[in-house]
Amino acid sequence: MLWLLFSLVTATHAELCQPGGENAFKVRLSIKTALGEKAYAWDVNEEYLFKAMVAFSMRKIPHRETTEISHVLLCNVTQRVSFWFVVTDSSKNHTLPAAEVQSAIRMNRNRINNVFFLNDQTLEFLKIPTTLAPPLDPSVPIWIIIFGVTFSIVIVAITLLILSGMWQRRRKNKEMSEAVDDDDKCENFTIENGIPCDPLDMKGGRINDAFMTEDERLTPL
Repeated sequence: MLWLLFSLVTATHAELCQPGGENAFKVRLSIKTALGEKAYAWDVNEEYLFKAMVAFSMRKIPHRETTEISHVLLCNVTQRVSFWFVVTDSSKNHTLPAAEVQSAIRMNRNRINNVFFLNDQTLEFLKIPTTLAPPLDPSVPIWIIIFGVTFSIVIVAITLLILSGMWQRRRKNKEMSEAVDDDDKCENFTIENGIPCDPLDMKGGRINDAFMTEDERLTPL
């Protein structure tokens, strides 16, 4: 009698969980690719853990709080670690809609990955799109970062203005100093007998009339 009951349950499970069946999802794991020498063997214990995580995910969505591990069925398990699964209702007479299962898996995808030490590329739900990881909260609030950047720009601008003003003032002082030097040269010219004395032309020199010849004094016609 028990054997007959077990056969009926097995036949019902096989009917509900079939590759490519309605509301069925295929899963593919790349454990060796992800973990290398630390890869673990996929066995019935790992299958149990997977069912538990799916049941946990289903219990997170409304009206599915009574989902149990026994409601998750696996079939067509291969040595390369791929299989199909479905989630049944409490009566186990039919499978839950694919949309509900997909929503539950997407909501808890990161937790499922972490349990098996895998990621979206090495633990693939082929009919369930991957979800982006939630953004990390920065340790420093955004407004402080913006304030810091703005404050730095203001400080740099003020520094440039101060340096520009100093450079212009220095150039102006230099020009004024050169003008004063020219005035001092003119003031140092002495006046003898009421006639201003011009500075000597150091380049061309002066011609002393006492040493000029007679021919040189005569003006040519």
